[in-house]
Amino acid sequence: MSAKRSSLTTGLAAVLLSACVSQGAPAANEPRLPGANPLFSDVFTADPAPMVHDGRVYLYVGHDEAGPDQMFNITEWLVYSSDDMRNWTAHGPVMKPTDFAWAKRDAWASEVEEKDGKFYFYTTVEHDDTDPGKAVGVAVSDSPTGPFVDARGSALISNSMTKMAAHSWDDIDPTVFQDDDGTAWLWWGNQILYYAKLAPNMIELDGPIQTLDIAPYEEGPWIHKHNGTYYLLYAAIDRSVSEDEQIHYATAPSITGPWTLQGMLTGSGENSFTIHPGTVEFEGQWYLFYHDASQTIDGVPGALGRRSVRVEYLYHNEDGTLQPVEQTLEGISVPPQPAPASQSTEEG
Repeated sequence: MSAKRSSLTTGLAAVLLSACVSQGAPAANEPRLPGANPLFSDVFTADPAPMVHDGRVYLYVGHDEAGPDQMFNITEWLVYSSDDMRNWTAHGPVMKPTDFAWAKRDAWASEVEEKDGKFYFYTTVEHDDTDPGKAVGVAVSDSPTGPFVDARGSALISNSMTKMAAHSWDDIDPTVFQDDDGTAWLWWGNQILYYAKLAPNMIELDGPIQTLDIAPYEEGPWIHKHNGTYYLLYAAIDRSVSEDEQIHYATAPSITGPWTLQGMLTGSGENSFTIHPGTVEFEGQWYLFYHDASQTIDGVPGALGRRSVRVEYLYHNEDGTLQPVEQTLEGISVPPQPAPASQSTEEG
């Protein structure tokens, strides 16, 4: 889950929660083209995490259900799948926070990684009072659609393990990157970007927790690899652009750096303080998932805790940078740009 920045005031939260629907959002009675934004019109969804397996894209999201007086209310994770990126099948909830016996609420941001036929679900929850604060749990399943069960019986990362932040929600937004040699790395954090090597069993750390000092990092890290370059996307706030989060990125020749800041990839999501990137390559084309809060569902307007997942094409330049992404209503309902003949794809 993209968490509220500590400096976000109650007044701003109230404004976002009560904001009316954007004029740019499609009307409820307009026909929806497959692949147009937002992707799902029946429920509010947030924090998209795509994964490709066996010819399908699986998209894991939090189910936003905030009421008028709530900032966030996310009680379960949902999964959708598609074999063409435009038509999606809903598979329903895959897990809820209390399926971790040591957790008590908050189905915040997650990601699923496959290894050796098992699917590992890394996610954010609120730990119980034995170690209060946000924590990272890992669950496992034999299927990408679950059900997932706690793989450890305890948190993988808890608030008592990281003491650098001045708040209790720095251990959020886990993402796992598996490199070409099979080594897996866990990245996470709000205001502080943490990372650590995972053990081959995918449920234990295999080294110390480290930090990467990049500014203006906020939360929501996501990593992919293309043509030998590593891409770190994340939510950041450049206040010369907006007081709301934008998606920025950095590049590196190695998963451990050195990382070069490349600036903003796309601006703030409409009507939304938070934004959360997720990238995937599918059948030779790259995509960027994110969320905003421009959609009204059954008369209920989008807000800070009522967001909607969207998708756009993502393009890599020959110099290793990314083309800026424009947020559109058309999404991927229109054809992508022709790829240069020399362009190839690679994902870790």
